[in-house]
Amino acid sequence: MSSPLQIRGEVLDVKRAGSYFVISLTAPGIPEITRPGHFLNIGIGGEESSMLLRRSFAIHQVQMRGMYGGTLDIVVGVNGKGSQWLSERRRHDPLSIVGPLGRPFVLPKEKVSCVLVGGGYGSAPLFMLAEQLRERGCRVDVVLGAATEEKLFGTLDIKRLATTLTITTDDGSSGTQGRVTDVLPDIMDKSDSAVVYACGPMGMLSAVAAIASEKRAHSQCSVEESMACGIGVCMTCVLPVIGDDGVTRMVRSCVEGPVFRGDRVRWSDVGTVPADTWGAPVEGGH
Repeated sequence: MSSPLQIRGEVLDVKRAGSYFVISLTAPGIPEITRPGHFLNIGIGGEESSMLLRRSFAIHQVQMRGMYGGTLDIVVGVNGKGSQWLSERRRHDPLSIVGPLGRPFVLPKEKVSCVLVGGGYGSAPLFMLAEQLRERGCRVDVVLGAATEEKLFGTLDIKRLATTLTITTDDGSSGTQGRVTDVLPDIMDKSDSAVVYACGPMGMLSAVAAIASEKRAHSQCSVEESMACGIGVCMTCVLPVIGDDGVTRMVRSCVEGPVFRGDRVRWSDVGTVPADTWGAPVEGGH
């Protein structure tokens, strides 16, 4: 796997997409080594900023060629000062970028039926994945869900890549009223899916992984843990994951993830250090 690069990129374009912003960047050398599920780490606020923590964003799309060489897109939801600052960038504004980071999705070796599940702008990394699965001859059924129609992302674009597209919204403003997990079992049965790929909020991933296990399908979940450094130093993004040896360890989403096997993450224990975790503090110990 190629090592990540630290580069000075430039903003090419900022477009509004429903509740989100799609930001196109020049990022010399990064698009060529990016795989679906990789993410970028971006410096926020400029060099004089008091915003010390960088922000991580899933890579949405890459373009290998163009007037500026390789470019890539990220999707930003404005949730605070950092994302607000990023959404206000203009053409040619410089950005400090590190990427591609993390462990990407693993693609199946055979032509199998796959279901891709995205929650909100968690659907961003699924577009590149859908393209590459189609190129391998896989069937690709897509389920996109959000609280409201405005919070959905990329429904028209992904429709062109999907064998079927099912949309759910909590309030019924688009598609089926309900959650992605309400429609997922039926879609998996109809398509006889062997692999489920998911990206979105933790609660959704937990439920998707449980359904996949029930249906004896393999699941890969890209977690949305808060990642500050993106390179495994700050330890803000740890979660309990069961290893090949059956032992639970606290692993870093940004290095060992963000993509994990759904049946290996201890979803109900996220945010805690389970007592049986390797190296967990012993009660009454010193």
